Amino acid sequence: MTNRRVFILQSVIGTTALASGVVMAAPMVDEKDAAATGLGYAADTAKVDAKKYPKHAAAQMCSNCALYTGKAGAASGPCPLFAGKEVAAKGWCSAYAKKA
Repeated sequence: MTNRRVFILQSVIGTTALASGVVMAAPMVDEKDAAATGLGYAADTAKVDAKKYPKHAAAQMCSNCALYTGKAGAASGPCPLFAGKEVAAKGWCSAYAKKA
């Protein structure tokens, strides 16, 4: 009986330690997602349809957008427009706003 209690206690402690030590990465935004499609999101700014988005410029990308909250130099990061998901740093959408 004592062994069972010890086992359960160790399992709980081990699980808690693992959960607090491992940070789960948020999933990437899928270009086919309804919100992404509505904003014209592309994971690669070079692949944006110039006819559909004539105001797009090659230098515009998520990493230099005011909405992007990822770390400098990271391949991806969070954007409040896609809650709980990450966008590609080299991505783009029609809500792009240059960082000040």
